[in-house]
Amino acid sequence: MTTPTNASIRPDRTAPLGRRAFLGLAGAAALGAGTVLSPAVLRAQGAPLKLKFGNDVPLTHSLNVRLAEAVGAIEKETNGRLSISVFPNNQLGSDTDMISQLRSGALELATMPTTLLSTLVPAAALPAIGFVFPSYDKVWPAMDGEVGAYMRSSIEKANLHPFEAMWDNGFRQVTTSTKPISRPEDLRGFKIRVPVVPLWVSLFTALGAAPTSIPLSEAYAALQTRITDGQENPLAIINATKFYEVQKFCSLTNHAWDGFWLLASGRVWKTIPADLQAVMAKHFNAAALKQREDNLKDSADLKVALEGKGLAFNTTDPAQFQQALAKTDFYKTWKGKFGTEAWALLEKYAGAIG
Repeated sequence: MTTPTNASIRPDRTAPLGRRAFLGLAGAAALGAGTVLSPAVLRAQGAPLKLKFGNDVPLTHSLNVRLAEAVGAIEKETNGRLSISVFPNNQLGSDTDMISQLRSGALELATMPTTLLSTLVPAAALPAIGFVFPSYDKVWPAMDGEVGAYMRSSIEKANLHPFEAMWDNGFRQVTTSTKPISRPEDLRGFKIRVPVVPLWVSLFTALGAAPTSIPLSEAYAALQTRITDGQENPLAIINATKFYEVQKFCSLTNHAWDGFWLLASGRVWKTIPADLQAVMAKHFNAAALKQREDNLKDSADLKVALEGKGLAFNTTDPAQFQQALAKTDFYKTWKGKFGTEAWALLEKYAGAIG
């Protein structure tokens, strides 16, 4: 896999329309009676439609590699009528910031992890329930089927437009600086960084750990200064963020699967001509399918690479952890939160839960 070189991806904060400049423009736009001006004004002037795209992963992540290809293909097919600039690695703010910007129309496009999106749309966390999906042959039929459709319907109610195909964030693993996690008992009292996601705070609390919610952009420092002794993430994120520099062990727990929704601001999406919408959907959905394959192929290589960088790996038996969870109120509580309809759809693909 090669690092994207497409000029539409901004690798640093010195790029045109950096974070401060962007937020300044967003603030000015907010004064305009809450209307989304940029796309309409650009079209009225006969100028190309220019959109900004934010995400929270490093430039070298497979998501940004495939995104570079997609935005290039979109600009080519539209003969320059549509240009998309991608700002990776939280350049436009945290995920929470970008969700707010999407809803207001200050940001046009973003990819958002399902669990972080769940702070606004609770149903978005449905596939990330602990130890529900054992493998991808269960995940993708659900996400491309009724579970994904249910989630998209919920997301649309929050004034966001979700594209059909989800991108892969991967199965999540636990890294530590103190000891490997081999059994549920090893998590008791363990200080672990988790995203700002109630579901995973609940998961690790139920297993007896001491989770702390910290944004991804601040996780390295938290591990380095021992605010937490460990964290959990897919291997691609562990590698891209260089957590191996401040962690010693990686336990293959596969405790949850997480994906990315590619989202457009609902307010902005309504102003984009239908033909441009169709081109965007075609290339973004195709890129998502390619990125899924990338992530799967990369997993084995990443394990070898991370071992070479000093991480010691160990396997676990997910059934032990699921059984431990089943003895708590975890599954009962989240079934109540998601509702019987959503839970039934999930079990249709994953099998009986809890």
